[in-house]
Amino acid sequence: MPRTFVWHASKGPKHTPKLEAPTGGQVRITQVRSAIGHSWRMRLTLEAIGLKHHQDSVVQADTPSLRGQLKQVRHLVQVTPVEE
Repeated sequence: MPRTFVWHASKGPKHTPKLEAPTGGQVRITQVRSAIGHSWRMRLTLEAIGLKHHQDSVVQADTPSLRGQLKQVRHLVQVTPVEE
């Protein structure tokens, strides 16, 4: 059977930027990449955060538990602080 998927090392980011949002307050989380092709744990983490599909956005309170979830899927989401 022919090989249908070829992984290219040049595709994708070399590194992800540090999460620099302020502690406390609210953060807006936007899913910028699809969960297709990623592990079931990452898909469940995105669902636990409240993201249902690609380009979905939610506002959550910034907590240590949310920080841990975001660290697991940091390559799939973009986090910005919410101005109050």
